[in-house]
Amino acid sequence: MMRLTIFIPIIFLISSGGCVTLKQPNMKVEHYTLEYDALRQVTNTDLDPVRAALKIERFSIAPVYNTSRIIYRDQEFKRSSYFYHKWKSNPADLVTYFLTRDIRESGLYTAVNVPDSKITHTHIVEGVIDEFLEWDSKDKWEAVLSMNVTLLDAGTSDISKRVVFQQSFSSRKICKEKHPKALAQAMSQAMAEVSEDICLTIHKALTGK
Repeated sequence: MMRLTIFIPIIFLISSGGCVTLKQPNMKVEHYTLEYDALRQVTNTDLDPVRAALKIERFSIAPVYNTSRIIYRDQEFKRSSYFYHKWKSNPADLVTYFLTRDIRESGLYTAVNVPDSKITHTHIVEGVIDEFLEWDSKDKWEAVLSMNVTLLDAGTSDISKRVVFQQSFSSRKICKEKHPKALAQAMSQAMAEVSEDICLTIHKALTGK
C-alpha cells in the first residue's frame, strides 16, 4: 500500500512536468530589425541640394504598437503579438533612425541632425506612426506601415507660417513567407519606400519643385 501511495505522486509529477514542457517550451527569443541600403540613389542631376539643416525629432507611435513585440492582425478589431519574436528596438526608434539616415545620405540637405542634437537647424521634422504591423489574411501576410509627418520652419513662431506641410505616408508590402523574418524583410521594403517619399516631399516643399 505504501509503494502505491508513493508511486502515484511520482506519476503525477512526471505527467505534470510533461504538460508544462509542451505548453511552455523553452524557446529562444528571436529579434529582428529593418535592413536596407541608404537612399543614396535619391541624389541625381534633377535635384539640387537645399541649403537647409533638418532636425529629425523622435517619432511618436500609436499606443498599440508602442512595444518591441511584433504585433499582428488576423481578425477584425483584434491585435495580437508574438512571444518569441520581437523587434530589436521600439518601432518608433527604428523609424526615426532609418529616416534620419536616409535623408542624411541623400545628400539633398546641408545637415540632418538627430533628435538630441544641439546643432542649429532651420527646419524640424516631426511625426507619428499610425501603423506598424503584420496584416494576416488567408492568402498572404503583409507588412503595413503608415505615418503622418509634419515639417516645421524653426525660424518663425507664427503658426500660420511655421507649418510647412503635414502629410500622411503609407506602404504595404507582401511577405514572401508566413514568418516573422519575412515580415522584417517586407517592413524594410515599406520603410525604404516611405522614407524616400518623405525625403522627396521635404525637398519639394523647400524648393517648390
